[in-house]
Amino acid sequence: MDLTFVLVPIAAVIAPLLAALVRKALVVPLVVFEIALGMALGPAGFGLLQDSDMLDLFSHLGLAMLFFMAGNEIDPQSVRGSSGKRALGGWVASTALAVAAAAFVADTAQSAAIIAIALTATALGTITPMLRDAGITHGALGRAVSAAGAVGEFLPLVAISVFLSGRAPIAGTISLVIFVAVAALTFFVSNRGQRRWLQRMVSATLRTSGQFAIRFVILLLAALVTLAVLLGIDYLLGAFTAGMLARVVLRDGDPAEQEVVEAKLESIAFGFFVPIFFVATGATFPLQQLFADRHALLLVPVFAVIMLIVRGLPAFLLAPRGSSLSDRRTVALFTATTLPLVIAVTSIGTSAGVLDESTSAALVGGGMLTVLLFPMLGLIGRSPAPTPNITAADDNTALPAHE
Repeated sequence: MDLTFVLVPIAAVIAPLLAALVRKALVVPLVVFEIALGMALGPAGFGLLQDSDMLDLFSHLGLAMLFFMAGNEIDPQSVRGSSGKRALGGWVASTALAVAAAAFVADTAQSAAIIAIALTATALGTITPMLRDAGITHGALGRAVSAAGAVGEFLPLVAISVFLSGRAPIAGTISLVIFVAVAALTFFVSNRGQRRWLQRMVSATLRTSGQFAIRFVILLLAALVTLAVLLGIDYLLGAFTAGMLARVVLRDGDPAEQEVVEAKLESIAFGFFVPIFFVATGATFPLQQLFADRHALLLVPVFAVIMLIVRGLPAFLLAPRGSSLSDRRTVALFTATTLPLVIAVTSIGTSAGVLDESTSAALVGGGMLTVLLFPMLGLIGRSPAPTPNITAADDNTALPAHE
């Protein structure tokens, strides 16, 4: 009997319990527990959770939802003006550092390209919940991290679509231009008019089984992912773009209703699909092979340090003017936090036979270390966001009447 259907939800439920248990002593990102539980249940642990077609399918859906939420979290104001320019300049500097680092580690030009792209990524979808929990999503610090994360999520996806699509760079670029043109046209149409019919449907079905807003957003996600796949570019670029488009489409609605819709999207993503991705990542991680290869094992902390230098150093130097040393440290460490794109890029490399499994495992292991250590180090000395005390009476009055 395939126990995947019940074991993954069990891991997803236990993970936040463990995170809450250790929170008083140490703030550990939730995804660390999800990955660790996946390892414990997978072949490297008890062997209860095996790689399967169903697990692989839901893992891809979880990764797509993670990038969708990352795109949906982007505030256009955060990537405009000086914040956007600093973020773009930081990524360009990161690319130069990544190419230099990859040249020393890789055996071939193709593997160097894969490693370089992986080193320039930032896990915006992973760090945004951490930033929100810490209460630092707003202000100059929040804008700096959000801008760096947006650029560090989007531009590596563009690089994947051009250089790792399996086509010649010119063909990949043409496909990318077609996708961008269709997406730009969709954004243009979405910005025209107030779309009152959409607002009426959202309001009328917000607390009914119709749930038009959620269904419409899922349709946007499916349409842009399908378009990306048909054009031969990375499906994650379609998911990321769908997230940005969903924010534009729904922005003219009632602010209170928008909050409800966003809460429901977060429930779908972080309550179901995204945990499956991280649990599956832990379950399928070749931990035994990594420990059997001493050279690859030594590369894990090396890659984590390289990621800190490649992404963190430019972010530290290009932090907003007047930033304190503590703020610069926080921006650098969060910007250097990466994992989902590393998994996606290394999977492409190993599937194409360009990247060997030991180097791939070391890269993913380095990304895991950044998720484990960097946000935790970035939040040292910062007071956590206050947690509201909800009494039974408060809870009852907060529930909307559905009848």
